[in-house]
Amino acid sequence: MAGIVKQLLARPIQVADMVTKAADEAQSFKQECQEIKAKTDKLAGLLRQVARASNEVYERPTRRIVDDTEQVLDKALTLVLKCGRTGLLGRLFTIIPAAAFRKLSMQLENSIGDVSWLLAVSGDNKDDEYLGLPPIAANEPILCLIWEQIAILYTGTIEERCDASASLVSLARDNDRYGKLIIEEGGVPPLLKLAKEGNPEGQENAARAIGLLGRDAESVEQIVNAGVCAVFAKILKEGRMKVQTVVAWAVSELAAHHPKCQDHFSQNNIIRFLVSHLAFETVEEHSKYSIVTKQASSIHSVVLASKSPEDPQKKDPEGQSHIDQSMGKQAAAPSQMQNVVTNTMATKGKNVGSSATPPLPNKQANHPKGAHHQIAGARSHHHVPISGTSIKGREFEDPGTKAQMKAMAARALWQLCKGNLSICRSVTESRALLCFAILLEKSTDDIRYYSSLALMEITAVAEQNPDLRRSSFKPTAPAAKAVLDQLLKVIDKGDSDLLIPCIKSIGNLARTFRASETRVIGPLVKLLDEMEAEVSMEGVFALNKFASPQNYLHVNHSKAIVEAGGVKHLIQLVYFGEQMVQFPSLTLLCYIAYNIPDSEVLAQEEVLIVLEWALKQAHLAGNPDIEGLLPEAKSRLELYQSRGSRGYH
Repeated sequence: MAGIVKQLLARPIQVADMVTKAADEAQSFKQECQEIKAKTDKLAGLLRQVARASNEVYERPTRRIVDDTEQVLDKALTLVLKCGRTGLLGRLFTIIPAAAFRKLSMQLENSIGDVSWLLAVSGDNKDDEYLGLPPIAANEPILCLIWEQIAILYTGTIEERCDASASLVSLARDNDRYGKLIIEEGGVPPLLKLAKEGNPEGQENAARAIGLLGRDAESVEQIVNAGVCAVFAKILKEGRMKVQTVVAWAVSELAAHHPKCQDHFSQNNIIRFLVSHLAFETVEEHSKYSIVTKQASSIHSVVLASKSPEDPQKKDPEGQSHIDQSMGKQAAAPSQMQNVVTNTMATKGKNVGSSATPPLPNKQANHPKGAHHQIAGARSHHHVPISGTSIKGREFEDPGTKAQMKAMAARALWQLCKGNLSICRSVTESRALLCFAILLEKSTDDIRYYSSLALMEITAVAEQNPDLRRSSFKPTAPAAKAVLDQLLKVIDKGDSDLLIPCIKSIGNLARTFRASETRVIGPLVKLLDEMEAEVSMEGVFALNKFASPQNYLHVNHSKAIVEAGGVKHLIQLVYFGEQMVQFPSLTLLCYIAYNIPDSEVLAQEEVLIVLEWALKQAHLAGNPDIEGLLPEAKSRLELYQSRGSRGYH
């Protein structure tokens, strides 16, 4: 930067010297020229001071200020040279208004103010009184404030940089345009440097600012190109948990506003680190490359193992994690979920190989470069590996911080998994599905909410990819069964915050259920009688995926919907439901009529009349998605139920 700044300053300093020399040779307006000379000399001195301090000068405002100053000096040189013309003809043809000197004098004063401000914010003249806004920023005062804070990020002490990052957080939060200015003025590189090297408070502020700056695809692209992925990966691996929490939130924000950056985060192992945070004190290990040991084979054993005998919080129930508090059971009497964990660990452990030796405790193990760090997993200093992150001191964090970290990790995975097959495959190949199932059952509201959203996105990708669906959500897989159990529990309880994502997840998995799986349809049918139209709509959408011809078992599922009493609810929704639920309800009714036209229930409920009515409604019959299905379903009902239906009319 020093070389660039000196190169920028070379010509204006040279022009300033030429102005001084020309002012001394002036033949007319000598007094005015001497005033111009005095201000030019002062300006030249400041420019030379900038050149000497070029290592500490913030380049972005320097370019604009030096460019404006050079233009002013060029005007000064032109004006002063006119005053040097001699002879009668020279004076006759040289007409200089008095106002020209006043205007030029004011411009020189502004340039002096701009350069003085530049020195002040760039680390020089620190003892001088604060100069306020520079004249160059008079039309846009906020630009000056942004320049000042970014300059402090480049040259200030750790404490000053921490305060500057907090100011940028405030600016980025207040206005999208301010965020764009911060990026344009070069604020991202020093923020990343602070996130990497600063104190914990500065790291939090820097990560929060970066998350706020990434509000559109273009901004996120610039942030990613500046190297955010590597910095965030390092923090998620080695940083303080409070900083990691903000980083996980920032990852979720960047991924939400520019999905194309998902793979960049994945390539830097961020998926692995996030899953590791989910698995910490949830399950004993999660990596497909890790070794399952016999010392830790249940959720409860790993939670107990996370508290060492020397842990000062061991006797304090308030110091235990929320997961440990919620269990409250002895290891000798494992719950159904504990059995699922044990079975899952044993199943995936077979794929690792039995020849590997158990890992040594952390204090004895020597990890080569690139080796996975380990997490304490068994009592009395036995350790079970969790691949992906250093967890030194993590067990001593307060429960609130741990819970917030899990919530933000789940939030980040939600956004990273959205529409991304490779990331979803990586997540499902780890123990993340099992983690989500456990967290849905036992954790706090935020963790449960973001876990349900992550499952919704993973199942949405699995719906479109048969390989992922078969490998990760096959009915016999313990983790998949655990996830299904928790999704159905949420739907049965009618938890408003989690209900919709869980309904969507069930619908996304519609093609994975066997004909013998009868417990899924009933809870979805009950949702059709919901007072909230959005809940009923999602329930209908999910059931449509069961009854659609694309589902191999659509006939079996249609019969199950009828047996659960779904037809009566669908008729009510078609006649009286809001428009957003009316159309999918009619679609489902048509699927059922087409799949099982000989159903006695359809005849008793007079579904044929409903379809005839719908054909007369322009907004229903004219919809391109149903204009072929509706008359065909009516035709099949007439064919199979013409006699029976007349009997009920």
